[in-house]
Amino acid sequence: MRNEDTNNKIDFKELIKLARKAIETKKVINTNINKKRGVFITLHTFPDKKLRGCIGFIKPIYPLGEGVQRAAIAAAYSDPRFKPLNKNEIDKITIEVSVLSLPERVYLEKIKEREGVILKHGYNEGLFLPQVWNELPKKEDFLNALCMKAGLLSDCWKDKNIVFYKFNVTAFEEIKPNGDIQKIRI
Repeated sequence: MRNEDTNNKIDFKELIKLARKAIETKKVINTNINKKRGVFITLHTFPDKKLRGCIGFIKPIYPLGEGVQRAAIAAAYSDPRFKPLNKNEIDKITIEVSVLSLPERVYLEKIKEREGVILKHGYNEGLFLPQVWNELPKKEDFLNALCMKAGLLSDCWKDKNIVFYKFNVTAFEEIKPNGDIQKIRI
């Protein structure tokens, strides 16, 4: 599935509002956004745009409205890399919503820039959204970091027992906290 085809009728403005409300209230409310999709919520500090949390669901296990809210709450309060967001930080973060296509198995040599990648080996698993290519544009650096994220040695991607999956996303972000949103070019 191509990015544009995956999510052509999704109201990202509404999803970002839902995510922000869920972070503020720590509650999941019922919505009429019932299309099931994998989703990730990424939080950045404003204005320096440093990662502040990123959690999501690879597979479409929840209706999109519910998944966005659950991922937003988890990104804000349960990302093990960060302390839970405190109340005075809520208006100092921007929210990014990434809606995923279904992952497809892929061989190492077929991994391309601008695709999300999942790496699996036994019980270890790591995932990078396509946006990570902006920070790690060399394929080897990208894969090394992905191995480390999965808790493996940095060159594990060379092992023939590693399994890869690829996926695409459509992503939107707030330009500033509670501000206008824009599509992220991937």
